[in-house]
Amino acid sequence: MVTRTVDLRSDTVTKPSEAMRAAMANAEVDDDVLGYDPTAFRLETEMANITGKEAALFVPSGTMGNLISVLVHCEIRGSEVILGDYSHIHIYENGGISTIGGVHPRTVKNKKDGSMDIDLIEAAIRDPRMEICYPTTRLICLENTHANSGGKCLPVEYIDKVGELAKKHGLKLHIDGARIFNASVALGVPVHRLMQAADSASVCLSKGLGAPVGSVIVGSKQFIARAKILRKTLGGGMRQIGVLCAAALVALQENVRKLEGDHKNAKTLAEGLNKIKGLKVDVASVETNIVYFEVIEGANITVEKFCKYLEEHGILVMPESSSKIRLVVHYQISESDVQYTLSCIQQAATEVPENGAK
Repeated sequence: MVTRTVDLRSDTVTKPSEAMRAAMANAEVDDDVLGYDPTAFRLETEMANITGKEAALFVPSGTMGNLISVLVHCEIRGSEVILGDYSHIHIYENGGISTIGGVHPRTVKNKKDGSMDIDLIEAAIRDPRMEICYPTTRLICLENTHANSGGKCLPVEYIDKVGELAKKHGLKLHIDGARIFNASVALGVPVHRLMQAADSASVCLSKGLGAPVGSVIVGSKQFIARAKILRKTLGGGMRQIGVLCAAALVALQENVRKLEGDHKNAKTLAEGLNKIKGLKVDVASVETNIVYFEVIEGANITVEKFCKYLEEHGILVMPESSSKIRLVVHYQISESDVQYTLSCIQQAATEVPENGAK
């Protein structure tokens, strides 16, 4: 019988702390559609200050936050957004910018570090003289940290250059900053500086920060005014949302300082995995809280059986492909959990025969 659970599927799996639950129970609330909820207002004001933007808006999810942001910048149907071919918006958000907004994605190859070559971004911008044929480029999207690249951080110098390029061509820049606090801690650069060049950004509260629900989008007052209308259009206008925002305020107060520990645990995990025969990890690429490891060809076990074996021992992971597994560390994963995980993975790699698990 499994007596221990180590959930490494994502940093979205954290449970609300006692402090969060107490804050939720005691939150001052009001109708956030008819006017504003006072606790939501506190959270939005705090997030605007942290990100260096004029205003902020709580939304139910990061997917909705990114969708609203793209639609605000691309109000005219048939507009085009330039974004990475391996970006979260392009791959994991149901194609919402196209199906709901009529926005055309123009992808540029993401490099291993999550960035896109700036020359290739510029080359992807449509020539306005050919608008009789082409969609009109209106927006560039970046992702920081970049999840599919293993949580790699985009440095501020790179973001600034993309911002300069956007301004040069009269475009807007949106940052999918689902894990921007992880990037800030890893780079030692304040969140507001990482977002300085952006016209808008989304920040997830329920990933590394560990709140139970929600994201915040930030930008100018005009941007947020339009975003609030779109939030209602998309069904995201909720009423007494202070109950949720109260937990997010606790997360901001208590969990940002824990991110460095998450990154250290992820590095320990990567280093340990790389020592196990049959597995491969690019340890140097682990900058934040995400670890990918490969089960090399000819190993004693398949990814499918690996995941099954680990689950039988209380360890939950995310298979990424037929040869790759993703692990995500969060503040509810201890150093002891990391060592237990490494021990079980070692056993799985050496003890489980290919023709059937023990």
